[in-house]
Amino acid sequence: MATSGRDVFVHPRGMCESTEVGEGTRIWANAHVMAGAKVGRHVNIGEGAFVEGGAIIGDHCTIKNGVSVWDKVTLEDNVFLGPNAVLTNDLRPRAHIKKGPEAFSPTRIRTGATIGANATIVCGVTVGPYAMVGAGSVVTKDVPAHALVFGVPATQRGWVCKCGESVEPQERCACGEVLTV
Repeated sequence: MATSGRDVFVHPRGMCESTEVGEGTRIWANAHVMAGAKVGRHVNIGEGAFVEGGAIIGDHCTIKNGVSVWDKVTLEDNVFLGPNAVLTNDLRPRAHIKKGPEAFSPTRIRTGATIGANATIVCGVTVGPYAMVGAGSVVTKDVPAHALVFGVPATQRGWVCKCGESVEPQERCACGEVLTV
């Protein structure tokens, strides 16, 4: 990761306090990246997004407007978070009980996964590589690689290729890939 400031765009109304932001990353208006956050190369952080110290964001991720990425949340490379998607890190929050990062549950969004607009990912969950979570879904348990899940709570409804098209296991997608799960 490059140091913030080298080939990193921060909108005049954005704030980047982290020194670990990769080249080509763009941080838009009213977005805030806290010190201690690790942000990869060529990441797009949309308007009003928030990245807490302790969050890890891989290369080539897209974080749309209004998304917060909290401490103990890891986004691997090529992850897409739709507008107002919700990630959590505390399974039982109480305003009157102050917890440190050691009490937070890690959440991992694996390489190439897509989280739809307004979806909620409950902490402690792993969303597998190239999985797709439908808009407005609530994910309460791990999602397998290439799974298509949606609903409240989210349940698996099919499979998707790396390109995002629906495809059955062992079948060839229109893009030419064969889905192996």
